Amino acid sequence: MQDGRQDWDATHDVIVVGSGAGAMTGALVAAGDGLDTVVLERTALLGGTSAYSGAACWLPGTQVQERAGLGDSTEAADTYLRALTGDAEAHRRTAFLRHAPELVSRLERDPAIEFEWRAFPDYVAAPGRMDAGRSFVPLDLDPELLGALLPLVRPAVDRDRAGRGHPAGAPLTAGRALIGRLLLAATRTGNALVRTEHHVTALVTEDGRVTGVEARTPHGTVRIRARRGVLLAAGGFEGDDALRTAHGVPGGAARTMAPRGTNTGELLRAALAAGAATGLMGEAWWCPGTELPDSSAAFTLGLRGGLMVDGSGRRFANESLPYDRMGRAIAAGGGGPDAAVHLIFDSREGGALPAITVPSADPADHLAAGTWVRAESLPELAALIGVPAGILADTVGRFNGFATAGTDEDHHRGEDPYDLFFADRKNAPGPNPCLVPLDRPPYYAARVVLADLGTKGGLRTDADARVLDVDSRPLAGLYAAGNTSASFTGDVYPGPGVPIGTAMVFASPAVRHMAGPPADAV
Repeated sequence: MQDGRQDWDATHDVIVVGSGAGAMTGALVAAGDGLDTVVLERTALLGGTSAYSGAACWLPGTQVQERAGLGDSTEAADTYLRALTGDAEAHRRTAFLRHAPELVSRLERDPAIEFEWRAFPDYVAAPGRMDAGRSFVPLDLDPELLGALLPLVRPAVDRDRAGRGHPAGAPLTAGRALIGRLLLAATRTGNALVRTEHHVTALVTEDGRVTGVEARTPHGTVRIRARRGVLLAAGGFEGDDALRTAHGVPGGAARTMAPRGTNTGELLRAALAAGAATGLMGEAWWCPGTELPDSSAAFTLGLRGGLMVDGSGRRFANESLPYDRMGRAIAAGGGGPDAAVHLIFDSREGGALPAITVPSADPADHLAAGTWVRAESLPELAALIGVPAGILADTVGRFNGFATAGTDEDHHRGEDPYDLFFADRKNAPGPNPCLVPLDRPPYYAARVVLADLGTKGGLRTDADARVLDVDSRPLAGLYAAGNTSASFTGDVYPGPGVPIGTAMVFASPAVRHMAGPPADAV
């Protein structure tokens, strides 16, 4: 909104909209540089989808990998990314790789920030790949260190959706540890203020420059001024079905992993009104989703057994693919993005799903709701899920033959380091631990749908995370990072923690650019 009035409710150097890993990194860097910083979060809890995550940070060539003796380097990561994405976004790829080691060094100088490398393979076989992985995670965080800040951190997804807080006395792990550590470090600077229940709905511009925001709060609408700039880092538009439809993003808001009722596109609309350009608007960070009894979906990865069939009763992909690639396979080869496929498994694990799902659900609840079915024979199972009995029997028989021989002649399951990462060798009687025969009735079928971890299209930005207009010129005072911006990785998901790692990195040069001479000061 264009508005030259000066009736501001508050003024800060930097406004950060959002509270995920990218937003909180930007707030910490800005506050650490002495800038008066405010974080505006639309909900009562901090962390967004980052708090639900495993908190893998794909930040190559840093001191964390060096401590682990991995032999990783910026050059190897550059080779890998170029092989996957080409040179369409060379300037941002170069900026990301150059700044990642510097950012991690800076973060770890703060006693509140501690990382460790954890094995998790890069996702694609290409030059420069690290088969053992190059991502790292935060150490668990003692809740007593957060003190009164603890209730601000969003709990794990299963507890959050049930309206429960953190388990009493338990350390914060994964995404909660990452958000908690960044929050602790930022508040200790004395320069960072966090405002929850501040739902930013509009940008304020003056003479072509973004100078502030307008936000709805429980006490009415407020206008907050930014002397230096506004960083938008509050996720994508995955929670808005109208925007998804308009831009051809399949799936649906009910199947996204973002916290419910969030990421509904207001920031995108506000930036478009200010003249911003967008890119990759039809893309998302895809994943298979086990359909839950309430028609939402659970992020599904790490299959230890079973096989997946489409509506014809046939396999259509390597079920052990990294989740983004398996999501794309569901959309392309599983009957279309709106079709359900089925994960077929037996009773080898006592009727439990041979995979990781987030959030989890009780098998009894699934069976009662019909999202899973159970049968004593494969023909009976085929009838329950509506596929030809003969084809399903042939599919399972062929797969069991592969399990005995150790080679998946159709989809090469078990030939990649990522496939083997989740394999349960104790349950695999044959030579390939990714190929576990289905031969222990009763049999089960779980309905699987196309889900996502968030959209990956959004505002176009440059190497300093400045939002660009339709003529590729920076919009003064406006910056974006994370899923609010269009990812430089295009339609590729290179490795675990790329969304978090890129969000963290680009939030940092954004506030570093803001720290230069201000266009005007109040």
